[in-house]
Amino acid sequence: MNLLIRLLISTLAIVVGAKVVPGILVDSWTTAFVVAIVLGLLNTFLKPVLQILALPITILTLGLFYFVINVFIIYLASYFVSGFHVDGFISALIFGFVVSVVSAILGMFLD
Repeated sequence: MNLLIRLLISTLAIVVGAKVVPGILVDSWTTAFVVAIVLGLLNTFLKPVLQILALPITILTLGLFYFVINVFIIYLASYFVSGFHVDGFISALIFGFVVSVVSAILGMFLD
């Protein structure tokens, strides 16, 4: 039940992010739900591998390369999910921030 609630919070955060950030297009609530699932899976399985592989460049950039990895994950989700479109790097970067902040705020009510 907790997983479903967190998934719905992520879906709501994705919809809010798509409304707030120009350059992000989400067709429907169903698409946002699928994007939440795909982002969750990519963040669970692919992101740790990318972070380990990119550790030297992350150290060199003082941790700023983690933002590039996050943008790459968002681009990858837009590739896998039809109806979810990202226009540019800056849009994906801001979208990642908005989704994180909205998810954190809504997640505080869950705990």
